[in-house]
Amino acid sequence: MAETVLDYETEAAHYDRTRGGVPRAEAAAEAVLRLVPPGARTLLDLACGTGLVTERLARPGLRVYGADAAHAMVRVAAGRTPGRAVRADARRLPLPDASLDAVAAVWLLHLVPFAADVVAEAARVLRPGGVLVVTVDKDAAHDVGSDIDAVLRPYRAADAAFDRADLITGYAAAHGLDPAPGTRFTGHGQGNTPRDTARKLRAGYFASWFTGDPATTGTLAAALAALPDQDRRRPDPRYRLASFVRRG
Repeated sequence: MAETVLDYETEAAHYDRTRGGVPRAEAAAEAVLRLVPPGARTLLDLACGTGLVTERLARPGLRVYGADAAHAMVRVAAGRTPGRAVRADARRLPLPDASLDAVAAVWLLHLVPFAADVVAEAARVLRPGGVLVVTVDKDAAHDVGSDIDAVLRPYRAADAAFDRADLITGYAAAHGLDPAPGTRFTGHGQGNTPRDTARKLRAGYFASWFTGDPATTGTLAAALAALPDQDRRRPDPRYRLASFVRRG
């Protein structure tokens, strides 16, 4: 069976409701801004989705833009950031070289096998001294040591993750980006329940590590159904943000 991948054109209609909404967006934006230099004047939010995080990245003196590859996502984001959301491939941004002070990519690199190209393009559009801020090791962050994780862990191939921190650091170094201090933030509302985890498996929400094989889906769903407290949320994940500075 082919890998099940979410259709982000249809996901736009309920994306915020199913992804932690405002609390998670506020936590992500606050964490990104901790890593953006005080003197930064322009920031691009890559894979901005519905713009829920993008609109919260605003601060005095900082002009924030959003870009996403899905038409439906950009339409929603444009309502939140009028005139500052565009449809664009993260590998081919419609921007000149050295034109931005900061680029953020939250919850993107774990989804794409071309993470190296995204990092290279971000480096191209950053000015010397500009900063790239990205989530890394996202799937690993969702393993909070719960009983759900004990069921899923044997199927998670951590060494195959597209956003492994060591891989992203290597891509960054190859394109003139040096490591800088990072931070972490809580994925509010992202703690899973056994029942909802089984539903997400069937719907393709875990495409970054699960191929959607029917036999395995059935096995995992049965194991999840056997867990107690089917509708009790387990702890929220703590996401990791890495940052890199463009060499002068």
